[in-house]
Amino acid sequence: MDHKSLDAWNVSVELSVDIYSLTDKFPKVELFGLVQQIRRSAISIPSNIAEGCARSSAKETLRFLYIALGSLAELETQIIIASKLGYIKDEFIVNEKITKVKQLILGLIRYLISV
Repeated sequence: MDHKSLDAWNVSVELSVDIYSLTDKFPKVELFGLVQQIRRSAISIPSNIAEGCARSSAKETLRFLYIALGSLAELETQIIIASKLGYIKDEFIVNEKITKVKQLILGLIRYLISV
């Protein structure tokens, strides 16, 4: 399975780019705290999708898709925290993309389980 052809991978890459732009506006004091953590979580999502697709079995692919889901949950939590701290004015756009990525990953998981 080529990860670059998957909507889950493509949308999660877009999300990562959005997150980098968003966190550029955070206070400098957060550079090695929340900014770094949010960026790591965001990058982990497409990276784990790609790594899972490079594996030889559906079982291994599923493991990495579940890791990607975990990173997505981390990211969602960190966005909520950043919003409550006042670093994000409108989290709706990011949350919309997070929801989309979650649906796409869950769709891949359902497909692999059914095969």
